[in-house]
Amino acid sequence: MYSVIETEAFARWLGGLKDRTTRMRLQVRLRKAALGNLGDHKGVGDNLWEMRESFGPGWCMYYVMQGTTLVLMLGGGEKSTQERDIERAKALALELQNEQNQDPAV
Repeated sequence: MYSVIETEAFARWLGGLKDRTTRMRLQVRLRKAALGNLGDHKGVGDNLWEMRESFGPGWCMYYVMQGTTLVLMLGGGEKSTQERDIERAKALALELQNEQNQDPAV
């Protein structure tokens, strides 16, 4: 089992999806991840991972793992914006890491 924490950026992205069915399917995927089933996922570099969904335009949700008990959701997107989405997620992961290094209570 994993604790799934959504960053504000991720929550905004997911909440901003216009298609209710897509949003619900991605939320189901997050619940499965919390139960330990990460499904189709792969590393994309710099300790960043993507959960891949093969419906619609090919959705991806980006996250980092902290230990074995935490999945920190950073962002998401579709196949056509994948490169930009990965760069954004990497930047957010680095920012969060820097904050944590400065204040370990974060």
